[in-house]
Amino acid sequence: MNELIGRVFSFETKVFPNESTLYNQLASHGQSPKALMISCADSRIVPEHIMQAQPGDLFVCRNAGNIVPPHDSQLGGVTATVEYAVMVLGVRDIIVCGHSDCGAMKALATDADLTGMPNVAAWLRHSHAAQKLCRESYPADLDAAEKLRNMALENVVVQLSHLRTHPSVASGIARGEIALHGWYVDIHAGQVLGLDGETGRFSVLREGQKLPVALPHGRRLAGESLIAQAAE
Repeated sequence: MNELIGRVFSFETKVFPNESTLYNQLASHGQSPKALMISCADSRIVPEHIMQAQPGDLFVCRNAGNIVPPHDSQLGGVTATVEYAVMVLGVRDIIVCGHSDCGAMKALATDADLTGMPNVAAWLRHSHAAQKLCRESYPADLDAAEKLRNMALENVVVQLSHLRTHPSVASGIARGEIALHGWYVDIHAGQVLGLDGETGRFSVLREGQKLPVALPHGRRLAGESLIAQAAE
């Protein structure tokens, strides 16, 4: 038996007893996760580990390339997860999290031949905006590591823009109920970088320093000021 698969036997005897109170509470009262994280399926990236999250803390959606298809372009797990997290669970913070050495981003950065993986090729079309941006806006003489890093960072930005096309998210943002976060995990350095929506740049997240946020909580009703002016 695969050693990893065999570890399931110890959940009931070793893991659950130490967390039984928490699990019983979650079973009785349901879940109220504090955030939704959309991250890559890469086995080296474990959202719960990065966030030091307990069961019930974090709602997670993982896929190749931490991709969020634009709304209506593709119905599927990501769309349904986002909608459920916002409309049923009342999540107020959504994180799109990329990472270093991402295989999906490497395929885009190197123009890999994906003929034998048509589904992967179709999925990565949702990151073509990041690919085009990197080709046309960054110096051509960057080394492979720099190109891959830039691709992963720009992909986070692109997926955040896709996220805003989802009606539940757009509505929550307008009412000031949802904040968006763009993160990048540097596996080699053990660092997490966050996107500052005002500057458009990523910086290392440090305890004691202001947390950069891609789109903070705040009402954004385009016509609200006009309504107020008309009422005066």
